[in-house]
Amino acid sequence: MPYVDGFVIPVPTQRKAEFLAHARTIDAIFLQYGALRVMECWGDDVPAGTTTDFARAVGASPEETVVFSWIEWPDKATRDAAGQKMRADPRMMAEQPPFDGRRLIYGGFAPVLELTS
Repeated sequence: MPYVDGFVIPVPTQRKAEFLAHARTIDAIFLQYGALRVMECWGDDVPAGTTTDFARAVGASPEETVVFSWIEWPDKATRDAAGQKMRADPRMMAEQPPFDGRRLIYGGFAPVLELTS
């Protein structure tokens, strides 16, 4: 059964090119360790809510864009093994993200329904 890691990240809008360069490097490592697919999605239609919303969830300022990302793994075991390898991988430590990682939110999710056309 596939497994998905999801992320919401506030990125300074003016640093989009830096974010994409960072993502290309890091995402290649995820793929090397078994990820099937990595998606980086730059906020385009992210409305403000009345109770909560993506921007409030990560404390995004008007000068930041919310990025929604996910990694699809073949299963949770592959994801967990990759996590251990990545924590020891010096390439992961060498990369300085162009965003405030303290405001990144993430989680692992077990799919319960998938519909395709």
